[in-house]
Amino acid sequence: MAAFGYDHLVPEVVLFVDRRCYPDWKIIRGPIDFHDLTFVVGGKADYYVNGVKHTAEAGNLIYIPPGSVREARTYADSPMHSYAFNFLWLAPDNETRLPLATITKFRLTGPLLEQIKAFNQIWMSKQPGYKMQARGQFLLILHRLLVSAMHRTDDLAPDPRIERMKAYLAENYAEDLDIGQLAELAGLHPVYLGRLFKQQTGVSYRAFLNTIRVNNAEALLAAGGFTVSEVAERCGFKDVAYFSNVFKAVKGYPPSSIAAKGWPPEKI
Repeated sequence: MAAFGYDHLVPEVVLFVDRRCYPDWKIIRGPIDFHDLTFVVGGKADYYVNGVKHTAEAGNLIYIPPGSVREARTYADSPMHSYAFNFLWLAPDNETRLPLATITKFRLTGPLLEQIKAFNQIWMSKQPGYKMQARGQFLLILHRLLVSAMHRTDDLAPDPRIERMKAYLAENYAEDLDIGQLAELAGLHPVYLGRLFKQQTGVSYRAFLNTIRVNNAEALLAAGGFTVSEVAERCGFKDVAYFSNVFKAVKGYPPSSIAAKGWPPEKI
């Protein structure tokens, strides 16, 4: 068996929430300086991590490392219920990330759920020494996740082929890209690559690429000096009408609102 490699880590939970969302619940977009580990037990929510949309639902585990830009909103017709841990490592300058994808299908077993509920009781009691006791309980939760990651690598750990593909898309988003080209670069069958990409990221490669393109388009429009048509072409869209539709689907407002009024639009 491979070395565990995480025995030196000591976490400090800075926030824990038994999150039972109202229909209009949301997290305002902004950078985080902590690890966000969220177990979704009911409902649905859209999380945007570094501009990429991920849909989380019951049975999913969300992991967002520090340094990420995070935004989220629940579904009004299916408000999310989750257990959210925000934590840091006690050791200074420790940049260790958990070997987890942003969204992971995770079966919340009885023992793990009992550990989370036990943590909740400790955290809410605020009895003398509760932080030390809570740290010990959270270590048990992390241990269970990390052991699972070692035995279920395909489910929990980021696939290096997909990580390379994500980096390639981020670098070459303005090019005319299709799944066939990407599959050839990765040495995989296009159908398998598409399925693996969605399993790892929670979105299709096309949705991922469009989000990157739209985020770059938004930055260009905000900077000024370009028309909507020029920005569409610079960001890999051949058709300006399609660009406008995709932009509005991702951002919630049309690109023309930035060009006309500046950024950010008043509704944001």
